[in-house]
Amino acid sequence: MSTPDPTRDRYVLVVEDDRDIRETIVEILENAGYAVKTAGDGDAAIAQMRRARPAVVLLDLAMPRVRGEDVRKIQLADRSLRGIPTVVMSAADRLAERCEELAPAEVLAKPIRLADLLAVVRRFCIPPPAGAPA
Repeated sequence: MSTPDPTRDRYVLVVEDDRDIRETIVEILENAGYAVKTAGDGDAAIAQMRRARPAVVLLDLAMPRVRGEDVRKIQLADRSLRGIPTVVMSAADRLAERCEELAPAEVLAKPIRLADLLAVVRRFCIPPPAGAPA
C-alpha cells in the first residue's frame, strides 16, 4: 500500500476566469492549509489536471474560450481525469438543471459562503497539518 502524498491530497485546483474571485478563493484555501493552483480558462485547467492530479477541482462554468461545461465534458471523456472530484461554482440561473449531465461531485452557487467552500474542500482533501487555521 502506498503512502498518501500529503501535498497532493491537499491540492485544490481553482478554475476561475475572474481574477478577484480566483485570488480570494486561493487566499482562503491557502490560509486554511491547502495547496492551491489556478487556471484562468478551460485549456489551462485541462493542462493543469494532466500535469498534477488535484484532490479536487473547483470549476467555474462561465469562462472564455473553453467553458466550464466543456472542461467537465473533456474531463469525463478522459479516463485519466474522469475520477477527479469536480465542484461546479456558478451564479447561473437553473444551476442544478445545467449541471445534470456534468455529474459534478458538488455544486456551489455564487456568491459562495466561506463555510460552504471550506466544507466542500474538506470533503475531498485530507485535513491540513496541525496548527493550520480551520
